[in-house]
Amino acid sequence: MALTPRLDLRQTQQLVLTPQLQQAIKLLQMANLELSGFIEQEMERNPLLEVGEGEGDSTDAPDLEPHELSGFDGDEGVYSADAGLGGDGVVADGDAPLDADYSVNVFDDAPVDRPMADAGGVNQPGSVGGSSGGGGGGHGDGDSLDQYLSETPDLKTHLSGEMVTVIHDPQRRMIAANLIDLLDDAGYLEAGYADVAERLGVSNEDVLAVLKQLQTLEPTGVFARNLAECLSLQLIERDRFDPAMQILVENLHLLGRHDLMALKRLCAVDDEDLADMIAEVRALNPRPGLVYGEGVAQPVVPDVFVRQAADGTWAVELNNETLPKVLVNQHYYAQLSTQASDKKDKQFLSECLSTANWLVRALDQRARTILKVSSEIVRQQEGFFTHGVRQLRPLTLRDIADVIDMHESTVSRVTSGKFMATSRGVFELKFFFTSAIQSSEGGEAYSSESVRDRIRTLIDEEDPAKILSDDRLVDMLKSEGIDIARRTVAKYREAMRIPSSVQRRREKRILVQDTP
Repeated sequence: MALTPRLDLRQTQQLVLTPQLQQAIKLLQMANLELSGFIEQEMERNPLLEVGEGEGDSTDAPDLEPHELSGFDGDEGVYSADAGLGGDGVVADGDAPLDADYSVNVFDDAPVDRPMADAGGVNQPGSVGGSSGGGGGGHGDGDSLDQYLSETPDLKTHLSGEMVTVIHDPQRRMIAANLIDLLDDAGYLEAGYADVAERLGVSNEDVLAVLKQLQTLEPTGVFARNLAECLSLQLIERDRFDPAMQILVENLHLLGRHDLMALKRLCAVDDEDLADMIAEVRALNPRPGLVYGEGVAQPVVPDVFVRQAADGTWAVELNNETLPKVLVNQHYYAQLSTQASDKKDKQFLSECLSTANWLVRALDQRARTILKVSSEIVRQQEGFFTHGVRQLRPLTLRDIADVIDMHESTVSRVTSGKFMATSRGVFELKFFFTSAIQSSEGGEAYSSESVRDRIRTLIDEEDPAKILSDDRLVDMLKSEGIDIARRTVAKYREAMRIPSSVQRRREKRILVQDTP
């Protein structure tokens, strides 16, 4: 058979994701900090982008109304929302192309995000960039001297200051400085003193002598080479390091296994003395260096607020402080376009305008999608918001996707790294998606999270004289209509870090005997 070239005409269908659409999907998955960083980078590259100032004159187009949600009816579970979304929640079928003139942000009532240098000196959560407005320059009036004076030094700086008061010999100070540099954040000595002796060309006895001096510094327990030595240093300071306590510290692995009978036999003490010794050990600090090494805890900033109205309905709204108000400066574009004569410059301005319009549009679509998914979560988990975790229903991503007509992957992106503030606390959106535990009576299934909560409650309320085994927990749960296997109960118990029935019996026996 001869091989000859020929021309064929074929018609095929292919789904192509444009770079802009791919970036819109990434924006949907970004958390607040990631989104702020991305917008800051875009503002550095694109001169037409700016942070909204409320009464800005960057565009002649009117602002769109924010997405409003009226709430849910407590009986029927009906909600009304101005949706305006379609497809997978990223680009609706009837939407204009991504390079359309969409130069205003829809969230007109969002607060202005200013840097610390602005008047007032308050940096709002979700700030995405600086602003040329506002009074004050440099560090601003918000940075007072008290803020610098009250700053806590780190661990190594604190120890270096203490070291010079107890060590006066220059050679020993050099050894001490090397030992301080080897400390980790918890205050432990990462390398042995033999390595320091070899590097500095001194004897091991000299390094060990300096180490003993450094172990007297505050906080007590630093420069320990292991956990047992750290606890021993603290017990010595409290004058409680007797032979029995020394044996207890040397056998911390038995304490970790809750093998109290073996500890009592090794320490040669009775139950009351052992309970006192264990209480003293638990009162110690196993990581003394974190007193100076811990940074300021950053609170979780919720993306969505859920509030109950006076009529019992639930209102869901976005947190405007986390929504960056990005505008397209149309006047600046018009000014530059009239002055640009080179074809390359005009092409650059056109690309900047198209990118800026797309970014504003993508941010609006992201906010609407988050609100739509959150609203459906609240509607389906209304029992949780009203009665607590015991009423949490089994829920999957597909359940939400089918109702709001989005793809399951879109719902997964929306719920990643997004948080909801409720009257019962702040929860990640993924918290509301749990697996199902079948009912033994053929009724509605139970959420795995509600079953965990029930197991925790039963164990907390158990009689110290009648510790509940996993088999007994299974029987009690089945009597309440929850069909669950013993291995599932054990898995849930271990995930909640609840000891086994044998370990709980040992612990509570000691506690009962120690109670007057």
